[in-house]
Amino acid sequence: MKPFIHTHTHVVGIDEAGRGPLAGPVAVGTVSVPFKRLKEFTSLFKGVKDSKKLSAQKRELWFGKIESARETGILNFRVSFSGSSTIDKKGISVAIAESVAKNLRLLKCSPKESLILLDGSLHAPKQYTSQETIIRGDEHIMIISLASVAAKVLRDRLMDKFSIEYPNYGFEEHRGYGTKMHFKKIRKYGLSKIHRKSFLKNIGHIKNSKV
Repeated sequence: MKPFIHTHTHVVGIDEAGRGPLAGPVAVGTVSVPFKRLKEFTSLFKGVKDSKKLSAQKRELWFGKIESARETGILNFRVSFSGSSTIDKKGISVAIAESVAKNLRLLKCSPKESLILLDGSLHAPKQYTSQETIIRGDEHIMIISLASVAAKVLRDRLMDKFSIEYPNYGFEEHRGYGTKMHFKKIRKYGLSKIHRKSFLKNIGHIKNSKV
């Protein structure tokens, strides 16, 4: 991981949730911590894990701590969503990149004063010269883990709301991922407004297949 230099005032962690589902938005979480509060931050969130390795209940508990820490100024965070229409029009990678840029802008992260740490294949805009993409960063870097928790919790909550608006699909169970049950629902009811049509180009085959 790149070290802090004297011009860095904040460290920022970024991760996404929902890249692979067939329905619903992709969510990008961004957590920003002032360098002067980093010791408090590390102590408060010791033991946090990648959101995929936490139960839903534990993710909610950690998210509650994130919200409390924002109130005391230990951190700030933002989660942005790109919906299915944007994903279909621009592609998933562009949709995620736009949300990364949006979060950094809304959190007022200075390109010259921020050290940006991103998970997997994510990248910040080029003007953020102090950035590092870390494979499995959500497993090893605390601030990226918290970004993944924030993105996952808020996306799951949104999918729960969609499950009420579109009750035929069971979004509250699979959150839009391509489970057997989800494919069966698509065959029976067709696509909803929140399905990613670009992910389901062979929908005719899916409708006629036996999953």
